[in-house]
Amino acid sequence: MRRTRWKRFAAILAPSIAAAAVLTVSVAQGALAASFFISGDTFKIAADSLTGKGLSVYGMVNVTRKGKLVPVTVTGVRAAKIDGLCLSVLFPIPVLGSYTLRLTGDRDRPATTRDMFFDVDQLNASEQSLKNLDIGVAAGSLTSGEVSPGDRDSKFFDPNSIALQSTAIAMSNLRVNAVAASLGSLDLPGARVSFKAGARECF
Repeated sequence: MRRTRWKRFAAILAPSIAAAAVLTVSVAQGALAASFFISGDTFKIAADSLTGKGLSVYGMVNVTRKGKLVPVTVTGVRAAKIDGLCLSVLFPIPVLGSYTLRLTGDRDRPATTRDMFFDVDQLNASEQSLKNLDIGVAAGSLTSGEVSPGDRDSKFFDPNSIALQSTAIAMSNLRVNAVAASLGSLDLPGARVSFKAGARECF
């Protein structure tokens, strides 16, 4: 198992982010057309630990309904076990102030998911390890990890852009700021949803 600190890993991710930025310029010049919309707001995902198989990381561009272009790094995992999962969204409500929507599960039973993809603004973890890491693979040639089905059909997806993949990943104290996420399946034992006044985000 190879170990990599996230500060170093972030430097590796830079080419994917740069590729997304190049796509942004192409869209601005009319070379590409937007294929989907996001709200543009970020939400937070936290976990005590995540272990998974089939990691993929590549650059992408999302678009808001107002036409704002948002370069992101897509992080995908084929199958994962997540301990202490928490997802939170902060809603500013006129007159009433801020409210927080939180999704959590049973801390004694891990969540399991398949075909999970995060469109990431920022990702941090205190510890992280990768197995059989490939850096520089073409995004259209990923084999250990996958491309999100929605991205593969998008004009924003460049199959020749740089990507990363790994056969297995383990992270602890995961903290993610994301603009979008998609999961093929999620099993969350003891799922709880709360909507309370104030800023009660996962981190």
